[in-house]
Amino acid sequence: MFKKALFCVLCFSLFSPALFADEEATEEIKDDYQYFLIEPDIITNYIKPGKRIGFIRVTVELMVKSKGNYAVLENHEPLIRDKIITVFGEQNEAIVKSVIDRDDIRQRCLEEINDLLYAETGKKPVEDLLFTKYLYQ
Repeated sequence: MFKKALFCVLCFSLFSPALFADEEATEEIKDDYQYFLIEPDIITNYIKPGKRIGFIRVTVELMVKSKGNYAVLENHEPLIRDKIITVFGEQNEAIVKSVIDRDDIRQRCLEEINDLLYAETGKKPVEDLLFTKYLYQ
């Protein structure tokens, strides 16, 4: 009898962490972060003194918190692309080439995209914006 009771306690102790782990895993999935890649890369020009034109090529990824927000980005990708091109078109050569100012451009793109999507959908779905490729000439 003692062996059966010990066996039952041992079995419950081995399988109970697996049960609790499943509950914790379902709680952690509430924030389902995803990255939306804007394809193809954005190639545009920026203000450069003289007769030459400055070009920039960026790969942009937008971080969202849920699948619903991901769908919003899919539906409004042309507007998002246009907003990023507009922001880069307003920058001069010194700002585009500066590493410090690059983060300011990123923040401005993030804010303007969220403002644009708020006007269209009533929510600000983008959590963060990343430049994964940033080439200028």
